[in-house]
Amino acid sequence: MRTLVINSGSSSIKYKLFRMPGGSVLGKGLIEHIGEKGSSFQDHFTGLKAILTKIDGVELVGHRVVHGAEEFSKPVIINEAVIKKIKQCCALAPLHNPANLTGILACRKLLPGIRQVAVFDTAFHQSLPEHAFIYGLPYEYYRKWGVRKYGFHGTSHQYVAHEAARILGRPYQKLRLITCHLGNGCSIACVKHGKSIDTSMGFTPLEGLIMGTRCGDIDPALVTYLMRKKKLDAQGIEDILNKSSGLKGVSGLSNDMRELEGKASRNNARARLAIDMFVYRIKKYIGAYTAVMGGCDALIFTAGIGEHQEGIRRRICKGLFDHLKQRPAVLVIPTQEELMIARQSYHLVAKP
Repeated sequence: MRTLVINSGSSSIKYKLFRMPGGSVLGKGLIEHIGEKGSSFQDHFTGLKAILTKIDGVELVGHRVVHGAEEFSKPVIINEAVIKKIKQCCALAPLHNPANLTGILACRKLLPGIRQVAVFDTAFHQSLPEHAFIYGLPYEYYRKWGVRKYGFHGTSHQYVAHEAARILGRPYQKLRLITCHLGNGCSIACVKHGKSIDTSMGFTPLEGLIMGTRCGDIDPALVTYLMRKKKLDAQGIEDILNKSSGLKGVSGLSNDMRELEGKASRNNARARLAIDMFVYRIKKYIGAYTAVMGGCDALIFTAGIGEHQEGIRRRICKGLFDHLKQRPAVLVIPTQEELMIARQSYHLVAKP
């Protein structure tokens, strides 16, 4: 079955065409700068129309959707009810879900009658127990407004966890795994016996690790303190925490780990500090998740930094498991989120 996977961003469309169930790639590409001045593509409809002139015979479409809240714990075939619920989730992911939805609606017009499937970044983490996803806030905020930990990068964490079990030759449902998705956005998942039981990102992708431009965990009182000091409104403080912090904010140089490692090797103190903080936060989370699971069978690294920055991996692992009688396997597994989306979409529609 020729399965097209679409990742529709605010101004871009990334796509891959697979032949399923084998998973061979028949085509792929990226359109950027949609709707921007000088672009050939005024909107996602024209962008997808251009993509479909390069490929034909699409039999199934799988869409990445960032936020499914508690509505979606698994992939679903898209219909009017699903579209309505994705719209409702836009309030929780205002930068992502509207763009994802735009891609879905454009495909419905361009590929009438072709089944479409939504695969949610948050779905894998819907197995978190309540004590792990509820915040220490008035419980009514959860009931009224869905204020809780959701977690993200779920498709990536799920893919590499399954791959780890295959590589180790052990049953997925019997392993204790810690998966580290380390790119410009970073998150760690605690996967016990086939289920995510905790993850570092929270209500939004801002919580958890220090990232390229995101601050990760901070004292919440700092938000109001900085708002008063700098006379910021809500948008102003959100921009600082999401776009001007993390590796970029600490180093004052860049959010690119490769550049920071180069600067640190030439004795740039703030580049070195940013890297030290990045590594330290990751080690803390891995240590905590090892304790939560009562051990760890494998530690998995994936995404840009996780896959390609050997020096960072080595620093994270140094002394990390010295207290354990049996050291876990350490694996580097390239993530293939598009393939995971294609697999989940195919298995959903191929059910008898």
